[in-house]
Amino acid sequence: MALPKQKTPKSKTRKRRTQAFVNRLRAPELARCPRCGSLHLAHFACPDCGWYGGKQVTRENRNPQNRQL
Repeated sequence: MALPKQKTPKSKTRKRRTQAFVNRLRAPELARCPRCGSLHLAHFACPDCGWYGGKQVTRENRNPQNRQL
């Protein structure tokens, strides 16, 4: 098993951890559903119509007033 040749400085460790924390603070990227037009998380099925990638992947929507055909 490989071992580090030198001790990693605290500043390098903290800098790496800070960048990971900053990335978690950003707002999630939203995409517009081409079928119903509602916003949803990118790379996830639309919660209103249940479509993803041109296919219906979930059952009927949970919120009937947002449904558009």
